[in-house]
Amino acid sequence: MTRDHVIVLPGGGYSRISDNESAPIVAWLEELGMSASYFAYPVGTRHPAVLDAVRGEIRARRDAGAERIALLGFSAGGHAAGHAALARGASTRERVDLAILCYPVVSMMLPTHRPSRETLIGRDASPELRVATSVDLLVTPDAPPFFVWHTAEDPVVPVQHSYLLGMALAAAEVRHALHVFPNGRHGLNLAGGAGDGDARQWTDLCAAWLKEEGWLP
Repeated sequence: MTRDHVIVLPGGGYSRISDNESAPIVAWLEELGMSASYFAYPVGTRHPAVLDAVRGEIRARRDAGAERIALLGFSAGGHAAGHAALARGASTRERVDLAILCYPVVSMMLPTHRPSRETLIGRDASPELRVATSVDLLVTPDAPPFFVWHTAEDPVVPVQHSYLLGMALAAAEVRHALHVFPNGRHGLNLAGGAGDGDARQWTDLCAAWLKEEGWLP
Protein backbone atom coordinates (compact mmCIF):
# COMPACT_ATOMS: atom_id res chain seq x y z
CA MET A 1 0.00 0.00 0.00
CA THR A 2 1.14 3.52 -0.78
CA ARG A 3 1.40 6.09 1.99
CA ASP A 4 -1.88 7.71 0.85
CA HIS A 5 -5.21 5.90 0.64
CA VAL A 6 -8.74 6.96 -0.35
CA ILE A 7 -11.75 5.26 1.23
CA VAL A 8 -14.86 5.53 -0.96
CA LEU A 9 -18.24 5.67 0.80
CA PRO A 10 -21.09 5.04 -1.69
CA GLY A 11 -24.53 6.55 -1.35
CA GLY A 12 -27.85 4.80 -0.89
CA GLY A 13 -29.85 6.81 1.64
CA TYR A 14 -28.34 4.87 4.55
CA SER A 15 -30.60 1.98 3.50
CA ARG A 16 -28.38 0.36 0.85
CA ILE A 17 -24.94 0.62 -0.79
CA SER A 18 -24.98 2.02 -4.33
CA ASP A 19 -23.08 -0.21 -6.76
CA ASN A 20 -22.35 2.58 -9.25
CA GLU A 21 -20.70 4.70 -6.54
CA SER A 22 -18.36 1.99 -5.31
CA ALA A 23 -16.13 -0.10 -7.62
CA PRO A 24 -16.26 2.36 -10.57
CA ILE A 25 -15.02 5.16 -8.31
CA VAL A 26 -12.18 3.02 -7.00
CA ALA A 27 -11.21 2.19 -10.59
CA TRP A 28 -11.11 5.90 -11.49
CA LEU A 29 -8.91 6.71 -8.51
CA GLU A 30 -6.58 3.86 -9.35
CA GLU A 31 -6.33 5.18 -12.92
CA LEU A 32 -5.07 8.41 -11.36
CA GLY A 33 -2.39 6.39 -9.60
CA MET A 34 -3.98 6.42 -6.16
CA SER A 35 -4.53 3.63 -3.67
CA ALA A 36 -8.27 3.28 -3.05
CA SER A 37 -10.97 0.98 -1.75
CA TYR A 38 -14.68 1.25 -1.07
CA PHE A 39 -16.23 0.55 2.28
CA ALA A 40 -19.65 -1.08 2.67
CA TYR A 41 -20.56 0.65 5.92
CA PRO A 42 -23.59 -0.68 7.85
CA VAL A 43 -26.99 0.42 6.54
CA GLY A 44 -30.44 0.39 8.07
CA THR A 45 -28.94 1.17 11.45
CA ARG A 46 -28.87 4.12 13.79
CA HIS A 47 -26.15 6.59 14.68
CA PRO A 48 -23.38 6.10 15.80
CA ALA A 49 -23.04 2.74 14.03
CA VAL A 50 -21.93 4.26 10.71
CA LEU A 51 -19.52 6.73 12.30
CA ASP A 52 -17.98 3.98 14.42
CA ALA A 53 -17.64 1.68 11.40
CA VAL A 54 -15.99 4.33 9.23
CA ARG A 55 -13.57 5.16 12.02
CA GLY A 56 -12.79 1.46 12.31
CA GLU A 57 -12.04 1.29 8.59
CA ILE A 58 -9.75 4.31 8.87
CA ARG A 59 -7.85 2.59 11.68
CA ALA A 60 -7.59 -0.60 9.61
CA ARG A 61 -6.10 1.29 6.66
CA ARG A 62 -3.59 2.98 8.91
CA ASP A 63 -2.67 -0.42 10.37
CA ALA A 64 -2.12 -1.59 6.79
CA GLY A 65 0.43 1.17 6.22
CA ALA A 66 -1.46 4.27 5.05
CA GLU A 67 -0.03 7.49 6.45
CA ARG A 68 -2.66 9.84 4.99
CA ILE A 69 -6.35 8.95 4.63
CA ALA A 70 -8.93 10.66 2.43
CA LEU A 71 -12.65 9.99 2.42
CA LEU A 72 -14.70 10.29 -0.79
CA GLY A 73 -18.45 10.03 -0.31
CA PHE A 74 -21.61 10.29 -2.40
CA SER A 75 -25.02 11.48 -1.16
CA ALA A 76 -25.59 9.71 2.18
CA GLY A 77 -22.04 8.41 1.86
CA GLY A 78 -21.04 12.05 1.53
CA HIS A 79 -22.67 12.68 4.87
CA ALA A 80 -20.81 9.70 6.35
CA ALA A 81 -17.53 11.03 4.95
CA GLY A 82 -18.08 14.58 6.17
CA HIS A 83 -19.27 13.40 9.55
CA ALA A 84 -16.25 11.15 10.05
CA ALA A 85 -13.96 13.99 8.97
CA LEU A 86 -15.44 16.48 11.44
CA ALA A 87 -17.18 14.72 14.32
CA ARG A 88 -15.76 15.18 17.77
CA GLY A 89 -13.97 12.39 19.58
CA ALA A 90 -11.75 11.01 16.81
CA SER A 91 -8.45 9.56 17.95
CA THR A 92 -5.21 10.49 16.21
CA ARG A 93 -5.41 7.29 14.15
CA GLU A 94 -8.99 8.12 13.12
CA ARG A 95 -8.30 11.63 11.87
CA VAL A 96 -8.97 12.29 8.20
CA ASP A 97 -6.48 14.22 6.08
CA LEU A 98 -8.77 15.21 3.21
CA ALA A 99 -12.46 14.86 2.22
CA ILE A 100 -14.28 14.79 -1.11
CA LEU A 101 -18.08 15.07 -0.96
CA CYS A 102 -20.26 14.50 -4.02
CA TYR A 103 -23.86 15.83 -3.90
CA PRO A 104 -23.76 15.17 -0.15
CA VAL A 105 -26.42 15.10 2.51
CA VAL A 106 -25.03 17.68 4.94
CA SER A 107 -27.65 19.01 7.32
CA MET A 108 -29.95 17.07 9.61
CA MET A 109 -31.69 20.35 10.42
CA LEU A 110 -33.17 20.72 6.93
CA PRO A 111 -36.35 18.84 5.93
CA THR A 112 -34.36 17.12 3.16
CA HIS A 113 -33.10 14.39 2.63
CA ARG A 114 -35.71 12.81 4.90
CA PRO A 115 -34.99 9.12 4.17
CA SER A 116 -31.32 9.50 5.11
CA ARG A 117 -32.14 11.48 8.23
CA GLU A 118 -34.89 9.18 9.48
CA THR A 119 -32.84 6.04 8.85
CA LEU A 120 -29.79 7.43 10.60
CA ILE A 121 -31.27 9.26 13.59
CA GLY A 122 -34.99 8.43 13.57
CA ARG A 123 -38.16 10.44 12.99
CA ASP A 124 -38.21 11.90 16.47
CA ALA A 125 -34.51 12.77 16.82
CA SER A 126 -33.80 15.40 19.44
CA PRO A 127 -32.54 18.83 18.41
CA GLU A 128 -29.22 17.97 20.06
CA LEU A 129 -28.82 14.81 17.97
CA ARG A 130 -29.73 16.66 14.77
CA VAL A 131 -27.08 19.28 15.54
CA ALA A 132 -24.48 16.62 16.38
CA THR A 133 -25.04 14.91 13.02
CA SER A 134 -25.18 18.05 10.85
CA VAL A 135 -21.84 18.23 9.05
CA ASP A 136 -21.90 21.99 8.53
CA LEU A 137 -22.31 22.61 12.26
CA LEU A 138 -19.19 20.58 13.07
CA VAL A 139 -16.68 22.59 11.02
CA THR A 140 -13.75 24.02 12.98
CA PRO A 141 -10.60 25.81 11.81
CA ASP A 142 -8.57 22.59 12.14
CA ALA A 143 -10.79 20.69 9.69
CA PRO A 144 -9.06 18.97 6.75
CA PRO A 145 -9.34 20.34 3.20
CA PHE A 146 -12.67 19.68 1.46
CA PHE A 147 -13.67 19.29 -2.20
CA VAL A 148 -17.45 19.51 -2.64
CA TRP A 149 -19.63 19.37 -5.74
CA HIS A 150 -23.36 19.37 -6.42
CA THR A 151 -25.84 20.25 -9.15
CA ALA A 152 -28.21 23.17 -8.78
CA GLU A 153 -31.21 21.17 -9.97
CA ASP A 154 -30.65 18.07 -7.81
CA PRO A 155 -34.24 17.11 -6.86
CA VAL A 156 -33.31 14.53 -4.22
CA VAL A 157 -30.64 16.21 -2.10
CA PRO A 158 -31.02 19.95 -2.73
CA VAL A 159 -27.90 21.99 -3.38
CA GLN A 160 -28.62 23.97 -0.20
CA HIS A 161 -26.81 21.18 1.66
CA SER A 162 -23.53 21.93 -0.10
CA TYR A 163 -24.03 25.69 0.24
CA LEU A 164 -24.37 25.32 4.01
CA LEU A 165 -21.15 23.34 4.16
CA GLY A 166 -19.34 25.78 1.90
CA MET A 167 -20.34 28.73 4.06
CA ALA A 168 -19.20 26.92 7.19
CA LEU A 169 -15.85 26.04 5.65
CA ALA A 170 -15.38 29.63 4.48
CA ALA A 171 -16.28 31.03 7.91
CA ALA A 172 -13.71 28.77 9.57
CA GLU A 173 -11.12 29.56 6.86
CA VAL A 174 -10.74 25.90 5.93
CA ARG A 175 -9.15 25.17 2.54
CA HIS A 176 -11.87 23.99 0.21
CA ALA A 177 -13.27 23.91 -3.30
CA LEU A 178 -17.02 24.09 -3.96
CA HIS A 179 -18.38 23.47 -7.46
CA VAL A 180 -22.07 23.80 -8.32
CA PHE A 181 -23.07 22.79 -11.84
CA PRO A 182 -26.35 24.11 -13.28
CA ASN A 183 -27.76 20.84 -14.56
CA GLY A 184 -27.76 17.19 -13.60
CA ARG A 185 -29.82 14.61 -11.78
CA HIS A 186 -28.98 13.11 -8.43
CA GLY A 187 -26.65 10.12 -8.39
CA LEU A 188 -24.40 11.09 -11.30
CA ASN A 189 -21.37 9.21 -9.86
CA LEU A 190 -18.59 9.78 -12.44
CA ALA A 191 -20.96 11.87 -14.62
CA GLY A 192 -19.69 10.34 -17.84
CA GLY A 193 -22.98 10.38 -19.74
CA ALA A 194 -23.77 12.62 -22.70
CA GLY A 195 -26.67 14.21 -20.81
CA ASP A 196 -24.74 14.94 -17.64
CA GLY A 197 -23.84 18.47 -18.68
CA ASP A 198 -21.12 20.49 -17.01
CA ALA A 199 -21.02 18.02 -14.11
CA ARG A 200 -18.79 15.89 -16.33
CA GLN A 201 -16.01 18.29 -15.34
CA TRP A 202 -15.99 17.19 -11.71
CA THR A 203 -13.47 14.37 -12.11
CA ASP A 204 -10.94 16.60 -13.88
CA LEU A 205 -11.49 19.39 -11.37
CA CYS A 206 -11.08 16.96 -8.49
CA ALA A 207 -7.90 15.47 -9.96
CA ALA A 208 -6.44 18.97 -10.37
CA TRP A 209 -7.38 19.78 -6.76
CA LEU A 210 -5.80 16.56 -5.50
CA LYS A 211 -2.62 17.53 -7.31
CA GLU A 212 -2.72 20.99 -5.77
CA GLU A 213 -3.16 19.42 -2.32
CA GLY A 214 -0.14 17.21 -2.87
CA TRP A 215 -1.94 13.91 -3.37
CA LEU A 216 -1.01 13.50 -7.02
CA PRO A 217 2.33 14.15 -8.73
